[in-house]
Amino acid sequence: MLIPIFVMMMTAFKTRAEVVSVPPKVFFEPSLEGFVFLLTERAVVPPNRIEEFERAAAEGNLTMFEQVAFDSGQEITGPSDYIRRLMNSVIIAGLSTLISVVLGFFAAYAFSRFTIPGENDILFFILSTRMLPAVVVTIPLFLMYRQLGLHDTHIGMILLYTVFNLSFSVWLLKGFIDEIPREYEEAALVDGYTRMQTVFKIVLPQAMTGIAATTVFCLIFAWNEYAFALMLTSNTARTAPPSIATMLGRGGIEWSAIAAGSLGFLIPVVIVVFLLRDYLVRGVTFGAVRK
Repeated sequence: MLIPIFVMMMTAFKTRAEVVSVPPKVFFEPSLEGFVFLLTERAVVPPNRIEEFERAAAEGNLTMFEQVAFDSGQEITGPSDYIRRLMNSVIIAGLSTLISVVLGFFAAYAFSRFTIPGENDILFFILSTRMLPAVVVTIPLFLMYRQLGLHDTHIGMILLYTVFNLSFSVWLLKGFIDEIPREYEEAALVDGYTRMQTVFKIVLPQAMTGIAATTVFCLIFAWNEYAFALMLTSNTARTAPPSIATMLGRGGIEWSAIAAGSLGFLIPVVIVVFLLRDYLVRGVTFGAVRK
């Protein structure tokens, strides 16, 4: 499981020549070429400007980024879109996770505490929204989004990821809330608490383990999602996964830049999972609260 990640980390710090060397190099001098290529747009240095660059390099007037690009025969023409698309991932995944967990919590509470006609059918319908592969519904969604003006917008992607995460959120949180004894709420109601006060002061604190675990799972789905992001965005709201996968260089695929982009894309979600690792383990086992 960790071997692909280790190979990706090594590739991110190799030069373009070292990446394609045969046999693969295990010991090498780390290079920032992949990160420079990831963060910049470049063009081949014109022959009439090579002498100018060589003179600037000899005098130490080139920045580290310019020097790395010049060593590969290129000049930097501007920043790349990687940071902007990574921020799109943060915004879309973060907001869709927040909304789906909040809505999922209240929906799960309603299913857990009240008698709802056709409850099992409704729960199955909610779950069925996750049964279809993304590629099956992508084309209808693409046509609908074009008509509604939601194509390539942050709002459109947040709504889409919220809908798909909501089913998972409801089912997972319902299991946690079912485990919270009703007697706690009944005692609070007898003491004069309103229904909403019992939700926020009794149920919510005891369901925090489930909420944290659900947040991690929803965030991972929205963060890694590829098919919808590829078909329903083009520039403004495009997230990092499709942009990394389509990253091409001049004269070939820049594997070191792709590995550097994947490494940068991996770090935020690893930090979140690490911070919530205790909740995640308990969430998988559904062991939050017992009567």
